[in-house]
Amino acid sequence: MPIFEYQCPQCGFVNEVLVPTANVSAPACPKCGQADTHKRFSSFAAVVKNPAAGDSKCHTCPSAGGCPHSHA
Repeated sequence: MPIFEYQCPQCGFVNEVLVPTANVSAPACPKCGQADTHKRFSSFAAVVKNPAAGDSKCHTCPSAGGCPHSHA
């Protein structure tokens, strides 16, 4: 099931909801009860904790060479 963000126009509360693809109606605001919430555009985040095996470059450091940080 996809996760969607809905924002309440009345109180501004943003709620993340697991929504089945068959369900097209927006949920009511859990904070104030407003029935007409609006779907927000949301993005995803990805975190890379360690460089790939054998890759000496750190993808979070600005340098193109080896990383001076410890990635244990």
